Amino acid sequence: MACRAFAVILLLAGVGFGIHIGLTGEEGIQDPRQSAEEDLRAADAEQQATRDWHRDYALTAADTDAEAKAENIAQVASDQAKALDDTFAAVQEAEEAEEQSGSGSVDIGPIPEDCNGYSGNKAAGCTLLLEHGFGLDQMPCLEQLWDKESGWNEHAHNPSSGAHGIPQALPGNQMASVGDDWETNPITQITWGLQYISNRYGTPCDAWAHSQEIGWY
Repeated sequence: MACRAFAVILLLAGVGFGIHIGLTGEEGIQDPRQSAEEDLRAADAEQQATRDWHRDYALTAADTDAEAKAENIAQVASDQAKALDDTFAAVQEAEEAEEQSGSGSVDIGPIPEDCNGYSGNKAAGCTLLLEHGFGLDQMPCLEQLWDKESGWNEHAHNPSSGAHGIPQALPGNQMASVGDDWETNPITQITWGLQYISNRYGTPCDAWAHSQEIGWY
């Protein structure tokens, strides 16, 4: 009887000890599945952080690129607008110069009363004739001479000979000795023509007489 009781006590003690071991094991030993899940969550978090960084970088780079492109487009537009303004100004200046140099638009100051019978380039020619010391009696000869040569047209040009302008200077660039605008400015052309006549023939009437006799002056 005493032996059976002792055996029961040992059995109960063993069961209790096993229960204690089981409880201690559950609390002290980590489940491998739980560890794997935690590692997976940590990896996911790291990947998400990496994705967030790449996204933020891409957005920043896109904003920077867009700003640079916008600045470039604005600069191109500004350059084009300036080029158009410059072109318009050049065209306007050329038109004004053309108007000032055309027949009837020459302005060399007050026209002497003796030249009131003429207009345009001829009025300018008469004025310059008197300024060069010729008498008014020379104007009819000069008028006929340059009527024949060019019709008093400052743009008149002979493509075969190269003669140019109101006096039909040959070659035309001789008139550059008076002004760089010799191709279009009637004042420059008339001034050169009167100097040429004075040096070569003496007077416009002598030049006209030579032209009538020979065909040129």
